[in-house]
This record gives sequence, structure tokens and C-alpha cells, in this order.
Amino acid sequence: MKKAWWKESVVYQIYPRSFQDSNGDGMGDLPGITARLPYLRELGVDVLWLSPFYKSPGKDNGYDISDYRDIDPQFGTLADFDVMLAEIHRLGMKLVIDLVVNHTSDQHPWFQASRSSRDNPYRDYYIWRDGVDGGPPNNWGGCFSGSCWTYDDATGQYYLHTFGDFQPELNWENPKVRQEVYDMMRWWCDRGVDGFRMDVISFISKTPGLPDGPVHPGALYGDFGPYVINGPRVHEFLQEMNREVLSRYDLLTVGECAGLTVDQACLYANEDGRELTMAFQFEQSDLDNGEHGKWDTRKIRLTDLKAVLSRWQYGLEGKAWNSLYWCNHDQPRIVSRLGDDSTPILRERSAKALALCLHMMQGTPYIYQGEELAMTNGRFDSLADFRDVESLNAYREMTESGQMDPERMLACLRYKGRDNARTPMQWTAGPNAGFTDGTPWIGVNENCRDINAAEQMGRPDSVYSFYKALIRLRHEHEIIVYGRFDLLLPEDEQLFAYTRELEGERLLAVCNLSGREASFTLPEGFERGELLISSMADTALSGTMTLRPWEAFAVLCGDGA
Repeated sequence: MKKAWWKESVVYQIYPRSFQDSNGDGMGDLPGITARLPYLRELGVDVLWLSPFYKSPGKDNGYDISDYRDIDPQFGTLADFDVMLAEIHRLGMKLVIDLVVNHTSDQHPWFQASRSSRDNPYRDYYIWRDGVDGGPPNNWGGCFSGSCWTYDDATGQYYLHTFGDFQPELNWENPKVRQEVYDMMRWWCDRGVDGFRMDVISFISKTPGLPDGPVHPGALYGDFGPYVINGPRVHEFLQEMNREVLSRYDLLTVGECAGLTVDQACLYANEDGRELTMAFQFEQSDLDNGEHGKWDTRKIRLTDLKAVLSRWQYGLEGKAWNSLYWCNHDQPRIVSRLGDDSTPILRERSAKALALCLHMMQGTPYIYQGEELAMTNGRFDSLADFRDVESLNAYREMTESGQMDPERMLACLRYKGRDNARTPMQWTAGPNAGFTDGTPWIGVNENCRDINAAEQMGRPDSVYSFYKALIRLRHEHEIIVYGRFDLLLPEDEQLFAYTRELEGERLLAVCNLSGREASFTLPEGFERGELLISSMADTALSGTMTLRPWEAFAVLCGDGA
């Protein structure tokens, strides 16, 4: 297996508007991030990934970009960006930025020109079609509810948008569009960035003809997935991007790839380096979906989770590289989703167990801001507390169609809504958790009095200290990065246990991901191994062990023990 710096790194995702406000306007910004860089250096992470900070109307919190080469004033200026980037590099870290090129904002100059007339030179930068039988060109429904098509009076045609109607889809079939994207990417690389996280990159190639999609039970629209996700030219486009841009720099590139399979991942992130360095899969995130997709409150079964994650570990071994994550800006907090946030003790124990379970696997771990503190889902008393366009649109569609009553839908939003990840970073127990001196753009979680960085950084047994130790171990032991994975006890509904093996060394990770005691017998040799880390201070190795609720540990034996 080829070695690479991005395989050996730990990535920390920052959601800029919720990280740190420096000027009291209630919105996080780039100078705020710069001020908090010593915290991240102390944690030990190698790479920072910033969600969008580009100029934008902000209808999808920056994933609707109106200028790819400028900073939105609410976040600062290009000079602020350069200062931040220089400080990141001075502290020995790298920066990955979001690349959102499946769509733009409807305020982008390209789209403003495109919609002005049918013969405008920018018309073909986007996907325009005539209607059919007085309605949209096909039956596709968008990710943010409603049709994927919006009629434009000025030219009498519909434009495509798989997300909001304010996010028109770029036409990647047009080589001019692709060259515009590559020019912009080179501009950022020459400015000094170290990579790209590519938003919904698996959507950029559409099936010619754009046929109607299947209508699933309970759905109001057709599913665009079969004709958009992993489309016919997506790998051709990414290989061209690699030749034109990516291969000319030493970058970390990770694609957000909805609908990704193991076989597809081996194309997107193949060891031959022709496309990306890794890709995000969403099988694990969809395990608690129900009849209305993500809008459900059911819990993930551990055996299902183990089956998915181990299939990816086995399937990518020696062929491609895994990206490891529990949380991001689109997912609820893992300690509220898969752990136990009912009491402070259980919250911290479950957060540590989940962290160990993920960080001992093969792949590059991603930490989402606040995950290292065991931040929980937010408190949303009413619909007025939510900000996310996806949640607000889904509530309206699901309740007005009669598919779900208001209280049930609110419960789903509280559990799975994206705003759970977007409440402000909890720095202190003080006003607004130390995030801002002003009025925060979204409510601060009241539990910041108990869960905050200031308290945890000074406590050796904190979740923060545990994450710091996990990162240090990954830097010290190649087996954690490159070792081969083998799952143990696939049918056990409490224990997630596996081994890693590399050049005579063996590592064992055992995680009780339940609130009940569990019995485990150590494989031969591990009772004499080195206990690398444990979620509890008094873990003792023995032939047959009784693990307490949420107890997790890792043991190393062999040449390196």
C-alpha cells in the first residue's frame, strides 16, 4: 500500500459561521478561526477543512456560491483568508476548502447572464429544458423538497436544480464550464490551499435525455438518483480535473459521493491516483432512515453498522482509501444519535467509546467541530428555532401533504435535522458559550454550561483529552494507519471488536457500544499486550473480561508492544 501524508492525517472540519465570531455580529468568521488555531494545534489535528466562506446569498449557508474567488463579507476578506492560511501553515497544519461546483447560486453572474436570453453565451452553462404537457421537463423531486425544475418567465424554459431553486445546476457537458472550474481551482491552489472537499461531486454527470425517475412508495416526485448519481461521464470529468489541476499539486481531495458503493469508491479514490484521494460514503448515515427517508427517529442497529463499516474496510483494502467520520455539518451529533447523552457520565463514556471505535480503523479520520467535546444535538422547542432550508421545506411538505403530523415531524427534525450540527461551538460556560458578544445567528445549546472547551482542556479524563490521545497514537503507530482490518463477533449487538495487523504487529480494538455489561474473551496473545488507550482509567486486561457500559479499549501486541 502506498504511503501518503493524507492517509496519516487527522482532519478537523470547521463550519465557519458557527465556530468563532470576532466582531460581535453573531456570525463566525475567518479572523475568529485564526484566533482559535492554537486550540486546534493543541488538539493535534493535521488538516483543517472549512465549509464554504465564499460570497453567497446564504440561502443554503454558503453552499449557494455567487463568487468563487471572493470571501463573503460576513466572514471577512481575502486578506483575512491569507492571514489565516499563513498561520495554519506556520503551526504545521494544512487547509482543505469546500469545492461546490455541481451548482452555483442563482445570483452568480454566470446564471444571471444565462437566464437573460436563450442565445446568451452563458445559456449553456446551465441545464435548460422546455416543459412537457404544461409542466416540468420530468418528474424529478429535489433534495430540498418540491420539483427539481423551476420555470423562468424571461425565456419560457425550466432550469434544473437538484437542491434549492436558488441553486441552478451547472452543465458539465459544456467544456467551457469545466475549464472555468479548473481555472478557479488552480487559483486557490496557487494561493496555497492544500486540497478540496468536493460537494456532491457524484452529481455532476447526468444521463442524456433526463428521463423520469421511479416514484417510490409515499413519494410525491420521481427519484433523480438513477440518472444523476454516479452518472455516465463522472469519472471522465474527474480524470480530466485530475490531469488539469489535481496532479499538479500535492493535495488531499475527498469527494462527497451520495449513492456510493464499494466498487464505485474504487474508481473515485483508486490507489492509482487518477481521480481523488478518498470519498465519503453515506451507507452508515442512512441506516436509521425510515419510510420517509431521513425523517425518522429510529435507532441504528449495531450489527447493521458493523456490516456496513467492515464491508468498506474489506472492500477498499489495497484498492482505495477510507474516509472515517461520525459527524459533519449535515449529520446530527453522534453522541445523541448512537451514544447516550442522558447523563454527563454516560455522554462522556459513550463519546469516548465511539471515538475509539472509529479512530482505530483504517482510513483518514474526520472530526467535526465540537465532536471532541461530545457536543450534543441542540434544543429546538419550536419550528421557529430551526434555520436550515432542508428542515423547513421538509416540514412544510410533509405536514401539508398529510404524510406526517406536526409534532411527529418536529421530533424527526430534532433528531436528524442538520441544525443539530450547526449550533455554535461551545468554548466556555459564559454568555453564548464564548462564541459571540452579539446575538448568535442560531441558538446556543444551553448545556454549554457543562460542555465546553475551557473545562475540558484542563481535565485529563475529558473527551477532549481522549481525542488528543487518539490523534497522538495514530501519529505514533503505523499499524493504526495502514494495518489490515478484521472484524470480530459480527452478530454481537453490543460489542464492536476488530483487529488490525501490520508487519508482525497486531492491534485489538474492543468497544462496548451499549448501556449494558458485555462479556469478551481476548484473542490469544493480547492478554500480555500493551494497553494503548481505554475509555476508563481502570481497565484491566484478562482472558475473559466483563466490559462495563460504554467501555472501550485498544491493545497492541507483537514487535511494537
